[in-house]
Amino acid sequence: MKKALVTGANGFLGAALINELLKQNVSVIAAGREGRDDHIPNHEKVRFVSFDISRICDLKDKIADTDIDVFYHLAWAGSAGPSRADTALQLQNAQWTVDSVRVAKEMGCKRFVGAGSIMEKETTTVAFSQGSEPGMGYIYGGGKLIAHCMSKSVAAQLGIDHLWAVITNAFGEGEISPRFINTTLRNIMNDKPLQFTVGTQNYDFVHVADVARALYLIGDNGKTNHEYVIGSSNARPLREFILEMKEQLAPEKEFQFGDVPFTGVNLPMEVFNCSETERDTGFRAEISFSEGIVRTMKWVQREDQ
Repeated sequence: MKKALVTGANGFLGAALINELLKQNVSVIAAGREGRDDHIPNHEKVRFVSFDISRICDLKDKIADTDIDVFYHLAWAGSAGPSRADTALQLQNAQWTVDSVRVAKEMGCKRFVGAGSIMEKETTTVAFSQGSEPGMGYIYGGGKLIAHCMSKSVAAQLGIDHLWAVITNAFGEGEISPRFINTTLRNIMNDKPLQFTVGTQNYDFVHVADVARALYLIGDNGKTNHEYVIGSSNARPLREFILEMKEQLAPEKEFQFGDVPFTGVNLPMEVFNCSETERDTGFRAEISFSEGIVRTMKWVQREDQ
């Protein structure tokens, strides 16, 4: 890979991916919202292009390059917070993903890599279980699932390589969304109650630097029409991750299990299996949860000063 295009370039994953691509001496076209380039490295191999995801089709008119090897589509509106339950927005995200495949083909890109989520697996399990009552958060998962299916179909029809990254739960320095890790870290810092589910559900967390490296390797080495799980290769019950956070960050604090009801589904451990990713791409996570969580807490503390 010599040149890549990254949408959502200024986001949590986008900025990390660009840093990884630069380490690999890959030139980057960073596509992000106008005025939102503060997290994008100032580097001679990086070119920022402003774009609006709702007008993704205009991107080909702004970029004259015809030698882009990989089109990484990370842009996604409403990936955290109340917008995850916005049906119209999540359906629109799926359409924008399909539009991105078409744009990638028109620009002459060789490969398209989409950023999926482990929520796709959970959504399928919940949606097709008799008598289940899916929560509103599964609307986001449904959007990712639809985007995966439709973009793969369109890519096959157009003749462009399609690869899909199924990211378990990314965390690390640079994330500002109110997801589990960030919320817990700030609750620790601000002496707020630390209340959780029983925590028996299977889970996985993977540091953002490992996610970025996996995305690079998937784009460079992955097989077309394959999906690749990006995880730590050390999935386990959520309670074990939480207790590891306690040990590393707040051994003196009380962590209460069972006060929060669990309304999701417990995915089988094989869903988190990264063996195919490791075999096809050479990726294996390098940053342990303990190391990653300490690094993340230090970053959050600096940001909140």
